[in-house]
Amino acid sequence: MAHVLVVGPASWNTLVHLDRLPEARSHTLAARSHHDGLGGTSAGKALTLAALGTDVVLRTLLGDDEPAEHVRTALTHPRLRLLAAPAREGRTERHLNLMADDGGRVSVYLELPAAATQSAGATLDPAVGAALQGADAAVVDLAEHALPVLAAARAAGIPVWCDVHDDDGLSAFQRPFADTADVLLVSDTRLEDPAAYLHARVAAGCTLAVCSRGGDGALALDADGWIEVPAAPVSEVVDTNGAGDAFLAGLLHARLAGAGTLDALALASAVGALAVGTRDLGAPHATPAEAQRIARTLAVRRL
Repeated sequence: MAHVLVVGPASWNTLVHLDRLPEARSHTLAARSHHDGLGGTSAGKALTLAALGTDVVLRTLLGDDEPAEHVRTALTHPRLRLLAAPAREGRTERHLNLMADDGGRVSVYLELPAAATQSAGATLDPAVGAALQGADAAVVDLAEHALPVLAAARAAGIPVWCDVHDDDGLSAFQRPFADTADVLLVSDTRLEDPAAYLHARVAAGCTLAVCSRGGDGALALDADGWIEVPAAPVSEVVDTNGAGDAFLAGLLHARLAGAGTLDALALASAVGALAVGTRDLGAPHATPAEAQRIARTLAVRRL
């Protein structure tokens, strides 16, 4: 069985659904609905990978508060092992997410935890090192405490997968992740020229760089050239939260199963579509059979 180490954020969030995002002025809005639920990009990837049948170890920070218990419960899965380091002051990461019908989102950080000890964030924890041993891939997400895993995975010859979200190619925080990644996923949100960004990443050593474009699918580049990935059809967009996490999880699961690049990108698009049909984070209820059924309908092609 494939074994993946995922390192990064898990949180307990309040999600507020609105017809549209609020304007930048003082006023009152009525929410269409709201709920609390699991958040964090690493949690979304780990749960989706587990649902697809990949064994996962998730390393994250959790407090000793009530939200931490909710996170632990939400992450319960027979294929997922949780390695939770203590968060400083015992506070679990929390966000307030404003979600609009058109896919727009504003995320307000209520709690942003750091490792309880300085060494936990600066050096590789022995438990993480043990989980890294024999891993087929390391998914290293944007978090300060994840940084030591970048060098450790590279030194061990383990492929590094990074989701740099809305990187603009200049942000200092994203640079170590983008520069280390063997496979990279980025959103087009802040990119003036996605093609130039992907070309730069492949020239720097990425074996595959992918730019997600929401409802317009994705653009990818590898050593053999450009790839166009259509968005899988969706009957109803319930919640876009974690769709990118599901996309990466689908791509990684397929590659570990031996799929070629085009087939793996088709499965990634299919799993991303399954994610937007649920209000849960990522695609925790996805099945390999359903994902493959959708993937077979998609015409991923080289340009």
